[in-house]
Amino acid sequence: MTDTARALGPGTGGTAVGLRRRLLRRAVLGVGLASLGTVGIGLGVYAKLDGNITPDHGAAAELARYEKERPTSLVRGAQNILLLGSDSRAGAGNRKYGRDSGTERSDTAILLHLAADRRSATAMSLPRDLMVRVPRCLRPDGSRSEPGFTMFNHAFQQGGSACAIRTVEMLTDIRIDHHMVVDFHGFKDLVDAVDGVEVCLAKPVDDPDAQLRLPAGKVTLNGEQALGYVRARKSLGNGSDTSRMDRQQRFLGALVNKVQSDDVLLNPVKLYPVLDAATSSLTTDPTLASLRGLYELVRGMRDLPVERVRFLTVPREAYAYDANRDQLVEPDAGRLFERLRTDSPVAVKGERPVRDDSGGPTPVPTFRGNTAVRGACG
Repeated sequence: MTDTARALGPGTGGTAVGLRRRLLRRAVLGVGLASLGTVGIGLGVYAKLDGNITPDHGAAAELARYEKERPTSLVRGAQNILLLGSDSRAGAGNRKYGRDSGTERSDTAILLHLAADRRSATAMSLPRDLMVRVPRCLRPDGSRSEPGFTMFNHAFQQGGSACAIRTVEMLTDIRIDHHMVVDFHGFKDLVDAVDGVEVCLAKPVDDPDAQLRLPAGKVTLNGEQALGYVRARKSLGNGSDTSRMDRQQRFLGALVNKVQSDDVLLNPVKLYPVLDAATSSLTTDPTLASLRGLYELVRGMRDLPVERVRFLTVPREAYAYDANRDQLVEPDAGRLFERLRTDSPVAVKGERPVRDDSGGPTPVPTFRGNTAVRGACG
């Protein structure tokens, strides 16, 4: 046997063909091991992100109990999602914002309507001081509250997300398909994950209550600063909740614009920290409580033009019996609810006239708000 044959080993016949076969087997084995390693990393990342999300089984059970009372969906493919910003102080990351009273309130409430064709989205803010009818709800201790006419904020405080959802559905006659609850810590992490969001300030801000100190002009806010910016009432605007909601809408528009302009959705290196931040401290209905559920929801939104992402506030005015509370302005509020319920387009003041897809000559109703393309400096 020649030296070459010995090197090739038994079973190769001592030929060049045998050498090629042996090398091929080693290459295939190497690729296979590398692939398994990649899949393992992928599965690990998937499991990490998937495990970040908390499913809200309690709300699902409570909503099922009242299914016969809930509105029906009118337009196939359209989606309505209630976004709730929780002011819970529970958890190490949230305790510095105040004492944990053992109850949560919806510091921010937004009804997000996604059009069936996914070519537009409307985010409607609901004032926390809006006077509404709150139904009988299941409290955390297992008892049930009495129905009453009170501030919208009390719905979440009394009965969590299920109570807030039923209250919104009674108010608007719009079926809520999904819901998401995000706390302080999750919001901050998301802003930090996109390397901050730029806002414009007409004058310096020094607000100890909001833990916010900023110069005038264009400022890029980190997560901590952004939280103070969207929650401040005394030092920014006129101190009203309406002013605060306008500021929140402009900030969210700037955040949407930042994510799209930086190609975050198409860059895995940038996408992972954003997904990690977005899913951490997130509680959703069971259908959305997985990466697959979230992907199914947003996969058709990647090409959504930012100028067709609209942020507006439900038409409101001071409550007749208490200037510190709000009430709906009719018939404007009812008209807005009907447009969202039937998946009809809406517009915000200042944008070019929007017309129905039917091509009719009458522009669609216009409401106070902004588009994402304007951002916080618009």
